[in-house]
Amino acid sequence: MLDKDSGKINAYAVKSIVEGPEQVEDPNLQVTVDQARKLDPSAEAGGELLIPKVTEGILGRIAAQLAKQVIFQKVREAERDTVYNEYIGHVNEIVNATVKRLEGPDVILDIGKAEARMGRKEQSRLESFAVGERIRVVIVRVEKATKGPGVIASRSAPELVQHLFQTEVPEIYDGTVVIRAIAREAGERTKIAVMSKDKDVDAVGACVGMKGMRVQSIIRELRGEKIDIIEYHEDAVTFAEKALQPAKVSRVTIVDTAEKHLEVVVDDTQLSLAIGKKGQNVRLAAKLLGWKIDIKSEEEKRQEVEQQMSALVTQTATPLELVTGLGEGLVEKLKEAGVNTVESLADMTPEQLEAIEGIGPKTVEKISIAVNNYFSSLDGAEAVGAEGAEEAAPEAALSEEAATEGTVEADALASGTESAETAAAEESAESATEEAATTEEAATEEIPEEDKQI
Repeated sequence: MLDKDSGKINAYAVKSIVEGPEQVEDPNLQVTVDQARKLDPSAEAGGELLIPKVTEGILGRIAAQLAKQVIFQKVREAERDTVYNEYIGHVNEIVNATVKRLEGPDVILDIGKAEARMGRKEQSRLESFAVGERIRVVIVRVEKATKGPGVIASRSAPELVQHLFQTEVPEIYDGTVVIRAIAREAGERTKIAVMSKDKDVDAVGACVGMKGMRVQSIIRELRGEKIDIIEYHEDAVTFAEKALQPAKVSRVTIVDTAEKHLEVVVDDTQLSLAIGKKGQNVRLAAKLLGWKIDIKSEEEKRQEVEQQMSALVTQTATPLELVTGLGEGLVEKLKEAGVNTVESLADMTPEQLEAIEGIGPKTVEKISIAVNNYFSSLDGAEAVGAEGAEEAAPEAALSEEAATEGTVEADALASGTESAETAAAEESAESATEEAATTEEAATEEIPEEDKQI
């Protein structure tokens, strides 16, 4: 306690008074009634006992400074706790702030009950601030820093664009239009994907507004930052085509669904537009989709397919030992020089062969003759095979004609046999008719006259 008359400081130890020893839990904080009455006869249970402490020669200048520092430290901690509890629930929310001062690249903002710091990374490239200027910022995080309450504000966060759209577009505020994804590079370009829950409401048109009034208001707030508004689609292929606008996409292929990898092919004239300045357009599209995107032109895709096809073609490699006319010593020299196949040997020029140690012009001529003879023998074998195939073809044709003629003759023979059998049957029928007629006549002639009369 401070004596205002003398300026002297009196220190006391404060202890609670309890009935008996069994109720004492901490001797440093509690004392029994009997012990208290030795110092203060009027002490009663439930009260407090002030025990004087000696301060003479103990509380000097250093002790006073230490006490001052402790008090200030406790006050600052209380302030930090108050600010932290005040703003921790407002993270990712937009607030109005006033520029209080500039500390190098950082901007110190007054947000009401505390100060907020906006670092260089949290600022847009297009913006510059003056002291006293009012701006809208997003609280991105609140930290318990040792030097004071740490409220970090930002104007480069995507949440700023989202809150601005919610403010300017009533359909977004009431939930008719939903913002599904935002990809932003502050000061350069922002891509925002929107979707309508009402089939009669155009999501993109609602965000743009009549004559672009709504989106232009947001662009002015962001100091001229470009904004692309895209209609959201569940299908990744269709969404990718829309996300890469204004470039026109030829086709989109899903390379790996698990890894979320897409391959986009565009016309050669659209490649630079699809990639964007320093890869900005495709980078923002990839952030918007959450997929990895590879962009290729038609020419690059064609070359890639050709390379894959050529890789599939198995190239033959003929050992040098199969070439007659090359001695063992010459083959060894060629192998030491890295020439192991007939094909690689045939591709070499005379100058390259002469550069090999131990091979001169005569040896080069010998190699040339041997290689030419080898390939000539291969061409001859192919020609013989082709001639054999040509000879076999006429023989097959003759066999087919013979078979056809045999079939025709067999058909004719069968037809002749049937005709002969028919003719014989007819002749037999005629003979039987004639015999029957002759027999009838004979019988008529042999009948006696008496019988006729009868």
